[in-house]
Amino acid sequence: MPRRELRLNTFQMAAPSHNWAGLWRHPRDNQSAYNTLTYWTEMAKTAERGLLDGIFIADVFGLYDVYGGSGDAAFAAGAQAPNADPTLAISAMALVTQHIGFGVTSNLTYDHPFQFARRFSTLDHLTGGRLGWNIVTGYLDSGARGMGLAVNRDHDERYEAAEDFLAAVYKLWEGSWEDDAARRDKAAGVFTDPAKVHRVVHDGPYYKVDGRALAEPSPQRTPVLYQAGTSGRGRVFAGRHAEATFLNGQTPAIAAQAVKAVREAAVAAGRGPRDVLTLLGATVIVARTSAEAHALKADYARHIDAAGQLALVSGWTGVDLAALSLDDALTFTKSNAIQSALENLTLRAKAPQVRDLLDFSPAGARAPVFVGSAGEVADQMLAWADEADVDGFNLVRTVMPESLEAIVDLLVPELQDRGAFKTAYGDGTLREKLFGDGPKLKASHPGAQFRRPPAG
Repeated sequence: MPRRELRLNTFQMAAPSHNWAGLWRHPRDNQSAYNTLTYWTEMAKTAERGLLDGIFIADVFGLYDVYGGSGDAAFAAGAQAPNADPTLAISAMALVTQHIGFGVTSNLTYDHPFQFARRFSTLDHLTGGRLGWNIVTGYLDSGARGMGLAVNRDHDERYEAAEDFLAAVYKLWEGSWEDDAARRDKAAGVFTDPAKVHRVVHDGPYYKVDGRALAEPSPQRTPVLYQAGTSGRGRVFAGRHAEATFLNGQTPAIAAQAVKAVREAAVAAGRGPRDVLTLLGATVIVARTSAEAHALKADYARHIDAAGQLALVSGWTGVDLAALSLDDALTFTKSNAIQSALENLTLRAKAPQVRDLLDFSPAGARAPVFVGSAGEVADQMLAWADEADVDGFNLVRTVMPESLEAIVDLLVPELQDRGAFKTAYGDGTLREKLFGDGPKLKASHPGAQFRRPPAG
């Protein structure tokens, strides 16, 4: 029986450090150039050379200031701070590539469906239908304060607001314009038939819209929908809306449980269990030999900024790790942050100590760390894929650009030789490449119910 081909994304962020604080200090690293177009265009060309499915760009709206009650450690370490708007480099990357997709994180809490729908339709046009949206609601109170609010919405209420936001953008993307509304008829002097552009009225508990969508339908209409929440409420949301979900897990059993829950949630929402691709976060350190890879791991680890790393984990979990010693074990405390992050770290036979978060370990990564030669890393990845039933991986950057180049030049050919990764891109939009169907949402997706039927 042929093996399912893995889906692979490079996992990036418009910041000096992403999931490993301080690696921008490494002498061979270029992450400090995150605010230049060249960083993104060169990275995109490398990723496409490796036939990666996508460039998945994380984002956080706010500053990691739980650690010690201050954002100073995050700023000093470049730990996801400063950070730039992740949407703005997309069109430049699209210009220098032809196939690779772009999964861009955008927080809906401080946006409005009317302007958001236009912005993402524009990006889908400019990429030729290669856009995906990673739906997030935000979890940092610092972001809320920056927007003039005292605190962020409660965890579950954020998802209620997200349901309302999605209903509004589906109406704009799927129902406002008929397929043939934009005529571009020079002879008749009519660009758009106004009778085929329909008013959207949305009167929700959180968002209100009254108007016709400003952008004409893009190649996919609705971008491919990613989602990263694996809390109980997050899984329900993913089961309804996500076409691909990003998850973490320190062991195959933890990841398998999350995958199973998402697939069950999709079925409960009237969709198929395989309608949602599952992508597991993973750190890969691969080299020509096992010894070289482990030497790289030790070298990289020396550049991790301890305070910056603990600032990240404090922000993810909502627990101020500055109040604990390195020998203290983490304990579960309900918070308004990423509930699944703390659950996965603590609800195990042995919870990690704080010091365990400061090395390339599953505890520090919240996900697997694969180290070795290309053959060894491929063995590890395929074993996890089989045991956890994941469809692929979001590969966290370490030292750039060499970590991505090693994945492209060493790991990808090994996976191809095993029949576990594609040898050419498919045709069409990102949705068509990922699922092999048409460019638009499947009929079973809740967004499709807002689609205007063809004129008869």
